[in-house]
Amino acid sequence: MNRTGLICALTIAVVAGLIFGLYPELDLRIAGRFYAVEDANHNTFAFRLYPPVMFARNVGLWIGTVLVATSVGALVIKLILPRRKLLMPGRAVVFLIATMILAPGLMANVILKDHWGRPRPIDITQFGGNEHFVAWWDPRGDCRANCTFVSGDVAGAFWTIAPAALAPPQWRALAYGAALGLGTGMAAIRMMAGGHFPSDVIFAGVFTFLIIWIVYALIYRWPRTRLSDDDVDHALSRLTLPIYDFIVGLFGQNRKPK
Repeated sequence: MNRTGLICALTIAVVAGLIFGLYPELDLRIAGRFYAVEDANHNTFAFRLYPPVMFARNVGLWIGTVLVATSVGALVIKLILPRRKLLMPGRAVVFLIATMILAPGLMANVILKDHWGRPRPIDITQFGGNEHFVAWWDPRGDCRANCTFVSGDVAGAFWTIAPAALAPPQWRALAYGAALGLGTGMAAIRMMAGGHFPSDVIFAGVFTFLIIWIVYALIYRWPRTRLSDDDVDHALSRLTLPIYDFIVGLFGQNRKPK
C-alpha cells in the first residue's frame, strides 16, 4: 500500500479511460470474441453455461467471503463479550470490514451498478439483445438496474488485495500476486460470460484498489487519523459494555429469590 501502487493504479485508470473512451468500439471488438463462442444449442457467450467456468467463478466469490468472515466473527464475539480482547488485531478488523463494505458493497453494487445505465454485452443489439451500447463514461444507457459498470464480482475478487496488504512482509509479495491473479481471473470469467466489457472489469479493479489504498492510509499511515489495535479494542468495549452490563443486570435481577 505504497505510493508506487497508487501511481500504477492511477496510470491504469488514465490510460484505460482514454483508450476505451476515445475508441469505445474496442470494448465491442473484445466482447465480440466471446460472443462468437457457441454451444451445441447455438447459445452465444457459451462460456456462461460451461460448468467449470461457473464453478471457478463461485470459488472466486467464496474466497473473499471466507477472508472477511474471520473479521466479522471476531467483531461479533467482541460485541457479545465486550470485556474479552478481540481475537485478531483491531485495525485489521476495521480495515477488512470497511473496505469490503465500501468497495464491492457501496461503490460497485449500490452506487454504480444501479445508477450507471450501461447495458451488459449480452443485452446489447450488437450481440442479439435489445439495448443500445454506450461507452464506459456514459451513464445514460438503457439498463435500469444491475448494470455492467462496474463488475461487482471483479471488485469482490480484487478486494483480496486488502488482506494481502496485512500479510507478513515475507509473504506479502506472494499474497499480492495471488490477489491480482484472482481479480484478473474473475475479470476474464465475467467477460467470457458476456457479463461485462473490458473497461468494466478494469475500473472495478482500479476503483477497488483506490478505496483500499485510502482506507489503509487512514488507519495505518496518516498521523492524524491512524489507529492502534488497542484504540479499536477499547472503543468497541466502551460502545457495548453499557448494553452488556444492562442485560446481565436485568437477568441477574430476574434470578434473585423472592
